[in-house]
Amino acid sequence: MPIYHKLGQLPHTRHTVFEKPGGGLYYEQLFGTIGFEGTSSLMYHLRRPTMVKEVLGETDLTPKIAVEKNIKARLIKGFQVAPQDDYLGARTPVLVNGDVHISLAAPRHSLTEYFYKNADADELLFIHRGPGTLRTQLGNIRFEPGDYLLIPRGIIYQIAFDSEDNRLLITESFHPIYTPKRYRNHFGQLLEHAPYSERDYKLPTELETHDELGDFIIKIKKQGVLHELLYPSHPFDVVGWDGYNYPYGINIRDFQPITGKVHQPPPVHQQFETKAFVVCSFVPRLFDYHPQAIPAPYHHSNIDSDELIYYVDGDFMSRNNIAPGHLTLHPGGIPHGPAPGAYERSIGKTGTDEWAVMIDTFRPLMLTEAAMALDDGAYYKSWLEPLI
Repeated sequence: MPIYHKLGQLPHTRHTVFEKPGGGLYYEQLFGTIGFEGTSSLMYHLRRPTMVKEVLGETDLTPKIAVEKNIKARLIKGFQVAPQDDYLGARTPVLVNGDVHISLAAPRHSLTEYFYKNADADELLFIHRGPGTLRTQLGNIRFEPGDYLLIPRGIIYQIAFDSEDNRLLITESFHPIYTPKRYRNHFGQLLEHAPYSERDYKLPTELETHDELGDFIIKIKKQGVLHELLYPSHPFDVVGWDGYNYPYGINIRDFQPITGKVHQPPPVHQQFETKAFVVCSFVPRLFDYHPQAIPAPYHHSNIDSDELIYYVDGDFMSRNNIAPGHLTLHPGGIPHGPAPGAYERSIGKTGTDEWAVMIDTFRPLMLTEAAMALDDGAYYKSWLEPLI
């Protein structure tokens, strides 16, 4: 997490006695990454966080691969993913590799009957439809459509939706997700040229501290298996914490686009990065101001990456016949570019009204059986036109 934050009660000095008002001690826990060298937070519990009553069972969540080695451009109709009641059951992996799993989800109901922890991956939830509240042991975050919610691995959470009409794009990263290095100075502060600032972050508030005993199920994803563990006390028993490792949100509408005299390449749209992929936000912006500029992107070769674009809203100027919830995959190895006619009709336009999330992976993506059921089967031919 890029900035220091704290909530609740804390002792003056870390790793020292912290007494409860009625006697006894609060239990300190380091929530850290990369051993003891990465970002971390210190949290203080009412009870030991290590108590496990029972391991109840497990479910293998390994995605079922349909196409391991792909060269076709694909169009996946994401809104055809059927709504499901359960939050975890609704998560439908569509594109995966050893670095990242990308899923679509339409959960109808809030996650309230159990708690969830992803011990494998950082989760980046993009909220396409449906406001609500992310509840975690480090505090709550209200969210709305357009929000990215970054949930570091190991966070215990529930999610409460305000309605049953919810659509999510979920990215599970097996590498830490950061703000781009070029946006930060050596102190870690976002620079003036960055397309967003710390002021835009949605930080955890309203720390819930539950002093409750009973049977509490935490479903923990580890090595692709969902384990059910039974705990004797409520997981949200933190009285205070501070540090850098915690969930936060930021809305795509707060991304400030960088424009230029001629068409700017995709790195100017970058929102997040890992060592294995980047995430970019396409938002409404003014077009290039060179008198002969071609605003549509030039054709480019995907030599080193697969490109995935998830369409959120508006009129995406470089494509034809695209609707909200569509997801396109342009695989590495072959060039791609604007749809026929888009290149020419962009000339003279002054701006675009588009919202989209792009994920570029540095290793090829595999398609799951669920992805193939949503694939239109013809997108790879969409650049064909009569030859003169």
